[in-house]
Amino acid sequence: MMETWHTLSADAVTQRLVSDAANGLCGEEAARRLARYGPNEIVEAKGRSVIAMFLAQFRDFAILVLISVAVLSGVLGDVEDTLVIVAIVALNAAIGFIQDFRANRAMAELKRLGAPQATVVRDGRRSTIPAASMVPGDLVLLEAGCVAPADIRLIEAPQLKVSEAALTGEAFPIEKNVAPLDDAALPIADQINMVFKGTMITYGRARGIVVTTGMNTQLGRIAALLEQAPPASTPLQKRLAVFGRQLAVLVVVVCAVIFAAGVLRGEAVTQMLLTAASLAVAAIPEALPAVVTIMRALGARNMARRNALVRRLPAVETLGSVSWICTDKTGTLTRNEMRVTQICPSGENRVDVESAAHEGVTAQLLEAAALSNDAAYDERGGIAGDPTEVALWRMAADAGLDRRKLERSMPRCMEFAFDSDRKRMTTIHRAGSGFVAYTKGAPEAIVERCLSTARADGDNVDDRHGPLDQGALLAMAGAMAADGLRVLALARRAWPALPATGATPDTVERELTLIGFVGMLDPLRPGVSAAVTTCRAAGITLVMITGDHPMTARAIARSLGMLDEGDTIMTGRELAALADDELARRIEHVRVFARLDPAQKIRIVEAIQARGQYVAMTGDGVNDAPALARADIGVAMGRAGTDVAREAASLVLLDDDFTTIVAAVEEGRRIFANVRKFIRYVLTCNSAELWVVAASPLLGLPMPLLPIHILWINLLTDGLPGLAFAAEPAEPTLMQERARPPNEGLFTGGMWRQILWGGVAMAAVTLGVQAWGLHSGYAAWQTMTFTVLAFSQLGHALAIRSERTSLFAQGLKSNAPMLAAVALTAALQMAALYVPGLSAALRTTALSGPELALSLAASVIVFSLIEVEKLFFRRTRSDRPGRDRLAGETERGGESGGA
Repeated sequence: MMETWHTLSADAVTQRLVSDAANGLCGEEAARRLARYGPNEIVEAKGRSVIAMFLAQFRDFAILVLISVAVLSGVLGDVEDTLVIVAIVALNAAIGFIQDFRANRAMAELKRLGAPQATVVRDGRRSTIPAASMVPGDLVLLEAGCVAPADIRLIEAPQLKVSEAALTGEAFPIEKNVAPLDDAALPIADQINMVFKGTMITYGRARGIVVTTGMNTQLGRIAALLEQAPPASTPLQKRLAVFGRQLAVLVVVVCAVIFAAGVLRGEAVTQMLLTAASLAVAAIPEALPAVVTIMRALGARNMARRNALVRRLPAVETLGSVSWICTDKTGTLTRNEMRVTQICPSGENRVDVESAAHEGVTAQLLEAAALSNDAAYDERGGIAGDPTEVALWRMAADAGLDRRKLERSMPRCMEFAFDSDRKRMTTIHRAGSGFVAYTKGAPEAIVERCLSTARADGDNVDDRHGPLDQGALLAMAGAMAADGLRVLALARRAWPALPATGATPDTVERELTLIGFVGMLDPLRPGVSAAVTTCRAAGITLVMITGDHPMTARAIARSLGMLDEGDTIMTGRELAALADDELARRIEHVRVFARLDPAQKIRIVEAIQARGQYVAMTGDGVNDAPALARADIGVAMGRAGTDVAREAASLVLLDDDFTTIVAAVEEGRRIFANVRKFIRYVLTCNSAELWVVAASPLLGLPMPLLPIHILWINLLTDGLPGLAFAAEPAEPTLMQERARPPNEGLFTGGMWRQILWGGVAMAAVTLGVQAWGLHSGYAAWQTMTFTVLAFSQLGHALAIRSERTSLFAQGLKSNAPMLAAVALTAALQMAALYVPGLSAALRTTALSGPELALSLAASVIVFSLIEVEKLFFRRTRSDRPGRDRLAGETERGGESGGA
């Protein structure tokens, strides 16, 4: 079927589809077409079975490594480690399965959008049929409140208005007509003689011919795009996958070398096998998936408190990697409610409505705004109706005008409803012994019908001033529109008697007196400007994607400071003319996209991703769902959004507020920073254990630790202190740092160096105590070595809570879970020395007072070294933001950090 139905006349459409604009199709022909085109339904692709989704959770390399470690731990008799690892693997599998299962619901929600019933004319008779049985060529009847059951070319549309927000992003109902349109490349939002499947009829009635059904409709094409959107791994998942592979290979090699070296120097093969296996178990940070999961869960809880509902846990940390945010305008940056912000009495000087006492607002203008208005009170006492008319009513009410009282004194006696051809509406009211007509509409449609303008202070309705300069008046209206305002003109005419019953709009709407212009817009949400500033300071590029007019979008972007020198605006038509590589090149300087179709939104996401960036996409409509699913982070609106958008998204804003996205990004950055701290902590500690065991034979020392000691330290220090990093608060400069480049590994910014020197220092202190104990003849030298290594790791956990701030400046209470974890771990370690049953199991000896004091004093050395490093860092880099150091190292070709 051809796609340019909007360019054909209603008769041409009827002929091409071999239909009848009066009697519709016959029943037999409808049945034949149903067999040919298929049901008018959104078809769901065959999904994976529940078992396949569950088994897919065990394909990750890191998970396979953990399973291997669990088996090895069981062989060694370490039942506790085995059970912990199995629980971690099961938890991750459950979370991944739930996410996959919920993701498959997006298509089901999209399918539900189609109207279940439709009113058609077949064989000349009106009947209600299942929407699924509609076919191209059907004559369909539409009325206010119904959902369009297919894509329809209108043939009659008196005063028809359709809400297409879910499909096009256009904030306000669209006025429809039946005239053919010349431009075959018009975007969906501008095809005003078409009604599309899934949109809502808000006003009027219509007749039309069904032109496409099922998956050929615009809604069906969105469904196809949604099926094509691949599930993306999160930045942290990608980095951890690389890290897991690298670490597993490294651990196997190191443990093999240690085993061989021990056997060659005469150690028992069984003992060295147990030692190497224990080191392998200890070196693999099996707690990492649990820590990441807990961090995500706590982050999700924090986001929920700030009105951001996380639907997929990995999205929590992905937000921390976002470098581009493509945001909708209406309802996200703005309030999604029209407000009169400027008036121009008599078409002369513009005045802000919020200025003192509505300076310059004449009584005539307020009366016109309140009376030439079809908005009405709803059941709850609120104001309902067309957004522009609600805005006019509110302006009058805010100025103290009581419309109900005004209507009693000036009742409406006659009216001429708005017409898209005239672009005007008029109401006539009794005013004392005479009548007054108020007319409002597009400035060009009103000014041409005016003879004069009312005085700015004009309480005298007959007092007029100055010749009417149409060019100057329209220039003033154009200037208001250029500022992003929706401009209406208000005019009046006094009548000594009510116009005759047969009077036409053309005879009544002439010889008018212009009262002035009103400019309205959807105001910015509170805090949005500050949030935009925060994003820019954080190195996040903002792009506005809207269904509104480009001029309106430009004004909003300029007011928010989103447009810099050289930045441009691109329409859907311009984007369609670009190849993908050209779009990827030009997108760097495009800050506003207007009037797009769903496939174009996906192209924008892919163009940004092609530049190696992580992108968050916001949206609320059906048309947004494919792009939400394709983006690294899809952010749906919770209040105004559709179920389809929410099911396709990873994050749902409960307040539809852009500032909430910025808060979520900050939380995501905090989580990623804490994951890095945990990895630094656990790898430093694990590498220290490897260095201790590997270096002792080279130094002529006996085996410093037993396998049970290694497993105990691993269980003790990797557990509670590691988990406590999840509660670490954000660094003060977190949102002043640049967004992380996608190719930046986990270990950039010198983290490998910190892990290396930290592990070596910890091992050196431990081996130093071992050598001193042996030299001094202490029988408990091995227990002292065991104690120093355990307590050094606890001090290390406290020291690296911040990369630059001293622990004494942070305060121990700033992370209460960490303080509790360290205290409990220290108590358990002391129990390992002094509780007889536990001491016997771990083969330790109770230390004397001097021995314990020496061990504890040595354990503080690593903590002190890290604090000195942070002091040096603060003094040398105090005038630079935190990640400037990372950026500089990257630019100089510094360490890539591997994972």
